[in-house]
Amino acid sequence: MIEKEKWFNVDAVKAKADELWNAPCIHMRPDALEKYQMFFDEKCQKSKELTDEARTCIPGAVQHNLSINYPFPIAMKKIEDAYFWDVDGNKYVNYLQAGGPTMLGSNDPEIREKVIELLNGDGPITGLFSEYELLLTKEVMKLIPHVEMLRLFASGSEADMAMARLARAYTGKPNIIKHECGYHGWNDTFEYDYGIAGTKESLSVGVPAYYHTHVQAVPSDDIPAMRAQLEENEKTGGTAAVVVEPFGPNGGAMPVHQDYLQQLRDLCDEFGTLLVYDEVITAFRVDIGGAAGFFGVKPDLSVFGKVIMGGYPMAGGVGGRREIVQHFAPPAGADYGKVHVGGTLSANPMCCLAGYYSLKKMQEIDACGKAAEASWKLGEGIQKIFDKYNLPFSVYVQPAIVHIDVTGTFCLRLTEDNLDEFNAKYPERNQALNEFAMGLMAEGIVTLSGRRLYTSSAVTDEVIEETLEKFDRLFSSYVPA
Repeated sequence: MIEKEKWFNVDAVKAKADELWNAPCIHMRPDALEKYQMFFDEKCQKSKELTDEARTCIPGAVQHNLSINYPFPIAMKKIEDAYFWDVDGNKYVNYLQAGGPTMLGSNDPEIREKVIELLNGDGPITGLFSEYELLLTKEVMKLIPHVEMLRLFASGSEADMAMARLARAYTGKPNIIKHECGYHGWNDTFEYDYGIAGTKESLSVGVPAYYHTHVQAVPSDDIPAMRAQLEENEKTGGTAAVVVEPFGPNGGAMPVHQDYLQQLRDLCDEFGTLLVYDEVITAFRVDIGGAAGFFGVKPDLSVFGKVIMGGYPMAGGVGGRREIVQHFAPPAGADYGKVHVGGTLSANPMCCLAGYYSLKKMQEIDACGKAAEASWKLGEGIQKIFDKYNLPFSVYVQPAIVHIDVTGTFCLRLTEDNLDEFNAKYPERNQALNEFAMGLMAEGIVTLSGRRLYTSSAVTDEVIEETLEKFDRLFSSYVPA
């Protein structure tokens, strides 16, 4: 078991990010870049044909942002354990994990067989009650004690939208505070100040400004800034909820100190505000009890997605204190019904079955512990490669999550003072990140945009050794030949 304090080198991470941003952008050698580009030209021809055709009928050629890849998306055909195979037969180590949910590795055969058995009987969806939605709910409640009731939804974005409505209805207060750069789905309420801290509404294309009249973003890991915003909100009716990603905004890319959540808990209690954890990424990954179990600090509400259905689709939920969650009105209405929500495909039998049995197996094999150990070994190995080649890049680890920063943009915060510098530097940095992600894919490593690696219980020591050999080849391309 890794000591909890070792996951929190927050000051060093932020200092490293500043150092990297203030230094000249580092690119791989032109000969190496050409070699990796040739991999796509010569080894990925079927993917190229498919995505070229897709561009004629799908915006950007893909239906999901995780599929975006430079120079073009790769079409996958088979997944198993810790690996992908694409339509051209190329093999890859899977550190994308579908964006985080597949803690048992890809396409776990035991869960798959149970799903097939259900499909051969009940079918994937009935529109009626299923015992599996009850079994899954009770399993989540057992693992995360502050969840006294749970309402399931079809996605994390949908769950975040419902959570905001619930918080405002329960408290009678209009304002919601989030972290700068925090991602809480693509719904209108939270399409504000995400991606890069300080962007405010500049990326909220198509969302009328009035949607954000009562949404504010404050810097993460900054209790004085949070207090100031809570005090300011008292002038306009108060704050319904403070919504945070527990390990920091943008999937933990901007980490927070270990004591931050307790300070936030105390502050929310002082102002009569709900504390909400967006655990779409962290639930059942950083700990079987989620971030609430890892930190030992209970929120009032938690938002779930992805892993709650074991990697099967239609995955989302809002859980927490009974007195709050019961205000989600059932379709027929009730005495306590205040908040209308829906979702035809929510809590369908197929996905609830997959989620229930996935959570059971994760406990049996200690999937979270194995994935955390794997992430630590992987992060240590990558740091040794940086040291070997004297590269200033940053790698830091959170349980079952590895962050890599090769451009210095992770902890960046836009202000009026640095906007010109950002506009001058960012295009080159973004291209450097694209090239790095391309090199990873060509080496046979699938990640989240070259920035984040999710581990699973299928990532064994042998898989880590294979991965580090690939990383070594890639990072050797950043030094003179």
